[in-house]
Amino acid sequence: MQNQAFTDDFRTQFDLLMRLRRDVRRFRTDAIDEAVLTRCLDAFRLAPSVGLSEPWRVIRVESEAARAAALENFQTANAQALDGYSGEKAQLYSRLKLSGMQEAPVQLAVFCDDATDKGLGLGANTMPEMRRYSVVSAITLFWLALRAEGVGLGWVSILDPDQLARDLNVPDDWRLIGYFCIGWPEGLSDTPELERVGWECRDDSLSVEVR
Repeated sequence: MQNQAFTDDFRTQFDLLMRLRRDVRRFRTDAIDEAVLTRCLDAFRLAPSVGLSEPWRVIRVESEAARAAALENFQTANAQALDGYSGEKAQLYSRLKLSGMQEAPVQLAVFCDDATDKGLGLGANTMPEMRRYSVVSAITLFWLALRAEGVGLGWVSILDPDQLARDLNVPDDWRLIGYFCIGWPEGLSDTPELERVGWECRDDSLSVEVR
């Protein structure tokens, strides 16, 4: 395949796509077309992975029992997290909406199979964490694919990963990378919600050190 030269218009649109890739927590409850979801999940097949190990394992959390367990997990961890703040930060934290688990029509738990023998350990013998980084890379492509379809994704990290693994009955060698709420967002913004509400500011520039 010859080198592909992308147009200025494509680069502009790609920049917009990255700017609108927000962590969504406010979803509409209407369903996502399965064809759309399938197209986006194909990003995992296209993603890079160390040694071509493809260590991602995706579970669609559908049953009422599994969703209830995941929500309870979040609520418990969220209450514990709130206890770690005080004063104005605690008040602000208590008002944050940090999960769309009660509204999002699609919910996925994505794991890394640390014991996979696919790839024969290439690139992971000295840095086994590369398998997990590979899963994160795949999730990033999936996130952008969803955004290109107009669909939003919210990454829920306020969870007990070991408890979720037990609740979903996954193999012992699987490690949770993320729990994801997926659906049509209530609105769009090119500014992170945490910046809008005053939790933290995004750096305007990247500092690159030269050694």
